Amino acid sequence: MKKPGYLGNTNLKPEGQRIEFTKEQVEEYVRCARDPSYFVSKYIKVVSLDKGLVPFNMYSYQKKMIELIHSNRFVIAKLPRQSGKTTTVASYLLHYILFNQNVNIAILANKQSTAREILGRLKLSYEYLPLWLQQGVQEWNKHSIVLENGSRIIAAATSSSAIRGGSYNVILLDEYAHVPTTVAEEFFSSVYPTITAGQTTRVIMISTPKGLNMFYRFWKGAQSKQNEYVPMEVTWNEVPKYPGGPLRDEEWKQETIRNSSERQFQEEFVCDFIGSTNTLISSQKLNSLVWKKPISKTNDGLTILEPSPEPNEEGRSNIYFMVVDVARGQGKDYSAFTIVDITKFPYRVVGKYRNNTVSPLLFPSIIRAVAGRYNNAYVMVELNDIGAQVADVLHTDLEYENLVKSNILGRKGQVLNEGFGRQKSLQLGVRTSQIVKKVGCAVLKNLIENDKLIVEDSDIIEELTTFIADNSSFQAEDGYTDDLVMTLVLFSWATRQEFFKNITDSDIRTEMYSEEMKKIEEDLLPFGYILDGTPEISLQPDSEDTKKDNWLLAHQPEDPKRWVDLYRQNRFF
Repeated sequence: MKKPGYLGNTNLKPEGQRIEFTKEQVEEYVRCARDPSYFVSKYIKVVSLDKGLVPFNMYSYQKKMIELIHSNRFVIAKLPRQSGKTTTVASYLLHYILFNQNVNIAILANKQSTAREILGRLKLSYEYLPLWLQQGVQEWNKHSIVLENGSRIIAAATSSSAIRGGSYNVILLDEYAHVPTTVAEEFFSSVYPTITAGQTTRVIMISTPKGLNMFYRFWKGAQSKQNEYVPMEVTWNEVPKYPGGPLRDEEWKQETIRNSSERQFQEEFVCDFIGSTNTLISSQKLNSLVWKKPISKTNDGLTILEPSPEPNEEGRSNIYFMVVDVARGQGKDYSAFTIVDITKFPYRVVGKYRNNTVSPLLFPSIIRAVAGRYNNAYVMVELNDIGAQVADVLHTDLEYENLVKSNILGRKGQVLNEGFGRQKSLQLGVRTSQIVKKVGCAVLKNLIENDKLIVEDSDIIEELTTFIADNSSFQAEDGYTDDLVMTLVLFSWATRQEFFKNITDSDIRTEMYSEEMKKIEEDLLPFGYILDGTPEISLQPDSEDTKKDNWLLAHQPEDPKRWVDLYRQNRFF
């Protein structure tokens, strides 16, 4: 005799089982199909840590979340830890496969075990549905289920090959902020054709923030309406299961911070995007950086943010500086370059290239073609590894004239020039030594944090958020890359060279110093004079330097000579 249920599980309706509906059940079935929030509230059961299996009594933000997902194709939501976000979405997906025929759903998480655990929650809720609401079960596995109505759902880790070759009506990306950037990029390059294949395809992206990564990029794009995602945000004090009341909320917050850290609380409960620990650029500045939509973006990795304008009325053209980092083209590190407009202060990144499969033999031709479009930009190649080969092809075979060279001059280290000097020490670019990197990192930090180098490219900003301290230097966090950032580090080092000052007719350090002194003077001016009996000093001298010295003497009578010394020694910043 055949056992009732699916494979002996009496809680599951087997394929082909007929059920006679009552009038009330028909009406209830129609209502559930039309209103997912009603279906979830009345029929879904979940496991509570304190009470075991209980009805899913949704909070107001969970109902809003279901309504948002039901009404929009693309939804992105950032919520705190333990807010029930995954359970809410799993409940909606259960509704979707029950009341839609022949649909495919993919549950993707940062780990395969996590994806299967989400599917497990959905299966548990399914088992406790009344049989008249269920569809007959055809398959019931750890990683997938298939129902009698042709609907199917799978669980897998987020990767470029997770759902390649399949067509899916709904894709859930759970904890997407915790997926490494390289994996996230490869995944979207692989899965985007699947998403755009249909007119009703849905993507649900939910996560607790973790730095300024690809999830952050989608979130900011949704807020500024640069993409099709509809954003939803929930913070810890909106979750009723956390301690209620203003006083108790604050007590719980302080207790949680004591047991973890302020940074962890801000990230996991307040849902702040605060970047990685010990980043070169301050977290506050990283949070304020914004990117803009590029003018053009090619499949091979070239992004144009601003084109080279026509010469002005005086016949002058913009000046550009390109820094090149060369990789082997084996799918690991990227061959990259950034193009910076150095015509005037502040400098601006106007384009970039990044590709981890381009051949070093082909790369010089790409460099020359793009540099030519930017008024034959000055090109500085990083010579470590096989960079010297690319520089040699540019110089010898392609005869590119504006290739920046350097000499090694003993204690002075590497000095940029236009190809003059001792030929024995001449290099067709620059090598990244410890000193070059140390100076470059320090200058880059100063340039970006003081808005003297404008970076509006999403990939560069993303790399900056994971460019962290490592002993006495900086490098990409594990699982991330820093090829674009390193081109800016080398650019920043180059700005301190006499060669750079000659081609731009400017000195960054002097200009930044002058601006800093102006700020100091503006901050101090409202305080007026301090009368302490010292002789009056003229504030209208003939010399500009004397004017500043007298002003400082008048406003700092306690140690006037010390202030003048510090001022002249550039010690105020």
